[in-house]
Amino acid sequence: MARLTVALLLAASVLNSYAQSDAPIVDLGYATYQGSFDPTTNVTNFFGLRFALPPTGDLRFQAPQPPANVSGVQQADTMPPECLQAGNGQSPTNPFSNQTVKRQGRQQSDDCLFLNVHIPGSTVPEESLTTVVWIHGGGYIAGSASDFPGSDLINESDRQVVVVTIQYRLGLFGFLAGQEVKDNGALNAGLLDQDFALRWVQAHISKFGGDPTRVAIWGESAGAGSVLQQVVAHDGQTDPPLFRAAMTSSTFLPSQYQFNDPIPEALFSQVVAQTNCSSSSDSLACLRAVDVNTLQNANVAINRAGFFGTFVTVPVVDGTFITQRVIESLQQGKVNGQAILAMTNTNEGISFVNQTAPANATVYAEQLFPNFGLEQDEEVARVYADVGTPLDQVNRIQGESIFICPSYFLLSAFPGKSFKGQFALPPALHGMDVAYYFPSNSPPSFQNADFLKAFSQAFLAFAINLDPNDKLDSGNITPQWSTFSVNNTEMLFNRTEDSSAAVIHTFSTDQDLLDRCSFWEGVGELTGQ
Repeated sequence: MARLTVALLLAASVLNSYAQSDAPIVDLGYATYQGSFDPTTNVTNFFGLRFALPPTGDLRFQAPQPPANVSGVQQADTMPPECLQAGNGQSPTNPFSNQTVKRQGRQQSDDCLFLNVHIPGSTVPEESLTTVVWIHGGGYIAGSASDFPGSDLINESDRQVVVVTIQYRLGLFGFLAGQEVKDNGALNAGLLDQDFALRWVQAHISKFGGDPTRVAIWGESAGAGSVLQQVVAHDGQTDPPLFRAAMTSSTFLPSQYQFNDPIPEALFSQVVAQTNCSSSSDSLACLRAVDVNTLQNANVAINRAGFFGTFVTVPVVDGTFITQRVIESLQQGKVNGQAILAMTNTNEGISFVNQTAPANATVYAEQLFPNFGLEQDEEVARVYADVGTPLDQVNRIQGESIFICPSYFLLSAFPGKSFKGQFALPPALHGMDVAYYFPSNSPPSFQNADFLKAFSQAFLAFAINLDPNDKLDSGNITPQWSTFSVNNTEMLFNRTEDSSAAVIHTFSTDQDLLDRCSFWEGVGELTGQ
C-alpha cells in the first residue's frame, strides 16, 4: 500500500510538472506570463498578473499607473497577496475596539494591484469568447480576487467564457477622501483601480482568447456596488466603452457623500490624528510617508468604530469619475453598458443589524443616515409601520435602503434592457447566493440539479447573449423571463418547503416595496445616494 501511495504521488507530481511546463505563455508587452493548467477543472489559471505599479510610497492615494517592464517569463501559478483588510462597524451608535482583522493563510499587502485570468482548457481558445470580469465584494474594506475561482464560472457556462477576477485598493488605502486628497491625490482610488483593470482587459484579454467587445462585469455586495459605480462613471460616457453587460448580485449603495462633506472630512481628520500627522504642514505627504502598519492600524480602528453593520470607507462623489449622486445619474439615464441583470436576496438587511439590540425605526434611521432630521426619522417610521415587528422594520430599512431599492433604481435606467431576479432560498440572507456561483469554495446547501443549473446560468447566459432566455442548456427549467419594464417582472429562485424540488417562476414586484423605494429615492440628497 505504501508503494502504491508513493507511486500515485510521483505520478501526480509528474502530471503537475508537465501541466506547468506545457501551459500557455502570454506576452503582454511589459511582462510575459506562463499559466498553470489544472487537470481537475480543465482550466488554465494565470494568477497574480500585475496590472499597475505598486501603489506605495509617493503613489499612495494616487491614481494607478502602468506597470514596469519585467524581463523573462514570469510563472503565474501563485495567488497574489490580497489588499489590506478591515472590518465593518461594530458601534451601537454612529460615531465618527480596535480589532485587527486577519484572514488565515493569505498574505496581505498594500502592493496588491493584481488580477487573475482563467481560460478553458490547456491552450488559448482559438475563438474569441465572452469575457466575464468578477469584482469581489467585502464592503470596500475586505475581499480578494483569489477568493473566487474563475473555473467555476467557466464550467457553469459550458466553457463559453474567459474569466478575469480583479483586485482594488480597500479601506483607507482605496477610499480616503477630503479636500486634501482632491488637491494632491486621487479620490476613489479603489474605483480607479477597477477602471484601470477594465482598461487592461480591453488591451490584453484577446491574448487569452477573450473578446474585448463582449465584456460583462459582475459582482456581489460591494462588488455589485462597484459595478454600479462603473455604470455611472464619467456621466455614462466612459471612453472607450469598457463593458457591454452589467450584472449585480445585491447592489450595494451606502451613503456616498461629496468628497468634502463634513463626514469624509471628519474621517480624514481621524486618519491624520491616529497616524501622528496632525502637526504636519502637509497632512497627505505625511500619510504617504507613514509606516504602512501604522496606517493599517488606523484603517482597522476607524472602520470598527463605525455604526454597527455599516462601512466607513466607501466611494464619494469626486466631481470627475463620479460627478454626482448615483441616483441622479440613474434617473437621468447617464449610464455605461447596454443591458443589466440585477439579483437581490429576500432578506438583505438582517446580517447588518444587531439582532439582539432594542429596535426602533425612528432611532435606527437617525443612526444610519446622520443627515436626517426628526422629520425624516419619523417619516421612515411611518413608511415602515406595517411591515412587522420593530426588528422586522429595522431589518427592512437596512436591506431596502442600501441593497434592494438601489437595484430597482439601476433597473429603471435600462428600460427594456433589464432583468430582475430574487434569490429566495430560506433564509435568503445577504451573501448566501455566492455559494451558487462559486460552489467549489463552499458547496451550496440546496443540492438540486435543476436549481443549480437555472440560477448560475441565468447570469452566464445573460453575459454571453444579453438575454437569460437564450439558454446555454436545453434542460434549463427557467420559464420565459420578461424584462423588468414589463409589469415589473421578476424571476423567483426558491425551493419547495420540503426541499424536494426547485421553485422558479415569474412574479410582479410588490407595489408596497416599490412605494418604499420611491420614498428612499426622494430623500437621496440626505442619505447621500
